[in-house]
Amino acid sequence: VQLQASGGGPVQAGESLMLSCEVSGGEIILLHMNWYRQAPGKQRELVAHITRSRRTEYGASVKGRFTISRDNTKNTVYLQMNSLKPEDTAVYYCAAGRFPRPRGPEYWGLGTQVTVSS
Repeated sequence: VQLQASGGGPVQAGESLMLSCEVSGGEIILLHMNWYRQAPGKQRELVAHITRSRRTEYGASVKGRFTISRDNTKNTVYLQMNSLKPEDTAVYYCAAGRFPRPRGPEYWGLGTQVTVSS
């Protein structure tokens, strides 16, 4: 399974950004999907999780601002990020697994940088 994340970039605080993650080499309908992020000097943290049945889970710092969704017809998962804050600056990673949380994902993509300036 290969995961290709895109959509990152520089934005101003308060603006929105949508990340996309395209899945190839596997059936997305069989996968539980995740977005993680890692900021400089910090540990990687869960941003959002969506199961095969579309149940969602969010990290506390993004709840109410970010929305994860999936389009199985396009083999793609999305992360809509609204009301961005400078502390959202990080490399965002798409990850996938055959099992839902709390099991960790098995497949990881390369990250996409999101930089939020004040």
